[in-house]
Amino acid sequence: MNDINMDFLEKLKIKLQEAIEVLYHLQISAHDIVLNETKKEFEGDFTYVVFPLVKAVQKSPEEIGSTIGNYLLGNTPDVTKFNVVKGFLNLEMSESFWIEVFTGIRSQQDFGKGNLKGEKVLVEFASPNTNKPLHLGHIRNILLGWSCSKILQMAGYEVHTTQVINDRGIAICKSMLAWQKFGQGQTPQSSVIKGDHFVGDYYVRFEQEFAQEYKIFQQSVQGQEVYKNQAKANQSADEFFKEFKNRYFNEFSLLGSEAKQMLLDWESGKEDVKKLWHTMNNWVYEGFQQTYDRLGVSFDAVYYESETYLLGKKVVEEGLKRGVFYRESDSSVWINLEDVGMDRKIILRSDGTSVYITQDMGTAMQRYQDLKVDRMVYTVADEQDYHFKVLFEILRRLNEPYAKGLYHLSYGMVELPTGRMKSREGTVVDADDLLDEVISEARINAEQRGEIAVLPVQEQEEIFRKIGTGAIKYFMIKVQPKKRMIFDPSESVDMQGTTGPYIQNAFVRIQSLFRKSADVQWNQYNYNTLQESEKSLIKLLMQFPDLIQEAARSYEPSVIANFAYALAKEYHRFYHEVRILGAETDDARNFRLELSSLVAGIIEKSMYLLGIEMPDRM
Repeated sequence: MNDINMDFLEKLKIKLQEAIEVLYHLQISAHDIVLNETKKEFEGDFTYVVFPLVKAVQKSPEEIGSTIGNYLLGNTPDVTKFNVVKGFLNLEMSESFWIEVFTGIRSQQDFGKGNLKGEKVLVEFASPNTNKPLHLGHIRNILLGWSCSKILQMAGYEVHTTQVINDRGIAICKSMLAWQKFGQGQTPQSSVIKGDHFVGDYYVRFEQEFAQEYKIFQQSVQGQEVYKNQAKANQSADEFFKEFKNRYFNEFSLLGSEAKQMLLDWESGKEDVKKLWHTMNNWVYEGFQQTYDRLGVSFDAVYYESETYLLGKKVVEEGLKRGVFYRESDSSVWINLEDVGMDRKIILRSDGTSVYITQDMGTAMQRYQDLKVDRMVYTVADEQDYHFKVLFEILRRLNEPYAKGLYHLSYGMVELPTGRMKSREGTVVDADDLLDEVISEARINAEQRGEIAVLPVQEQEEIFRKIGTGAIKYFMIKVQPKKRMIFDPSESVDMQGTTGPYIQNAFVRIQSLFRKSADVQWNQYNYNTLQESEKSLIKLLMQFPDLIQEAARSYEPSVIANFAYALAKEYHRFYHEVRILGAETDDARNFRLELSSLVAGIIEKSMYLLGIEMPDRM
């Protein structure tokens, strides 16, 4: 627990420890006493579970709970009521307790920030390919990784962010070849197209040209001969050619042959190919950076596959010497993981070329040498779950010093209401287009309400940007990473839903109160009679530090997203139920403004951890 919570709850735990010792002569450490928030269907603030005492005391849970409750009632001024439900002792705390909690929270400028852990954590996210722009799936990846990095930092870890850019391979050569054949010297600047979109268009163009070439082949004499000689019994032409597509690319396709030759030329360092590769990749990097800037994310270090794909070969040699890997008769290198429920995994091909796992081993070791991190978090889609199980097991067997701190932040596919996307067919929803669409939805909603129409256009546009990007970010992060999700742009900006704009609106309401009370000195008050909604807000605020630690432990940003929504919802209720500026006394008004200020600060801090900016008006 955070220090604030420890200060207040420690006193209650010590009283519980005292009660158990006095009443039953049992020695229990206050540190081992667990207090939970009372469930909403029962009366009370905190619950102590007495079941563990039953065996030693030899009394019923109800009797034990009542006896302890009466002791606390007579010896602890902070406890004003209690009730027992089976083995659950529910305690209701005094108003002075909650005022003391509120005052304590208010006194801490860095409320929620955890003590320094003395650990370094590397968080990898984004990791795009340079043959296409960032898309909807990348957005979920980026937002999860960025939010996770911010939460870990808040929890007390030293955090470093990184990405591995996949800038080599046959897919990149397809884009390059298509530009050579069909680009006619065009550039992103001359065509006024963002760099990553420009290059991605040529990847799609290659696939379109290849599909046309393959269609002609299927109808040709040669294609019909291949089908006649190689098709399975009763296999239709459509079924056969669907299966045959990769073989066609590798054995028959002119475009495939040219793309593969370009890859060989790149690997051999052919000057004109390398020059084109550098040029087109730089176009893409410029485009990526513009999107990263729009999303408000950055990286402390960037690794490139073109520089890391050979790193693992030294690891393989070391692993062979130590008996972690073994060599087959064809010279390929393997590891046997059957003893831990996995299979045999190839580490190096018979021709000496690397596979992805080889590269990832080398990259992990390189990053440890660079940063000496204690943990590495990989934000990668759940399609790679098995890959990371294998990678982590191999690094454990190699006795890497960071091997126990490896974590795969796995996430499910994200779709639109219209269905899945396919990059080869050019039906991927680009990240930039999605950002534009949601910001446009935010603009339409705001214009319908008309509340900011009096502001300068530039200021209005900045508000639309914050609402739109906040809508995307919150909608993506509120869902637990492992769950697949459907992103609905119009639903994401709904002011009445579980959305970013709903939370932002609570913050905006508070800013409006401040503007209306600009001439009020509200930091002094004598207020001791809390309304239920005021106490509920303080109870929620009190949870914030522990939820930061929980989210960091579980690498689960949705914990903070759900908290932010719960706090905003409770504030909206408070706003409607309690008079603030028109309160019954100046003391009540001042306290409620102070409480509102504290809520605004924690909402803003929570949303910052999700990468979301807060507008002052909506």
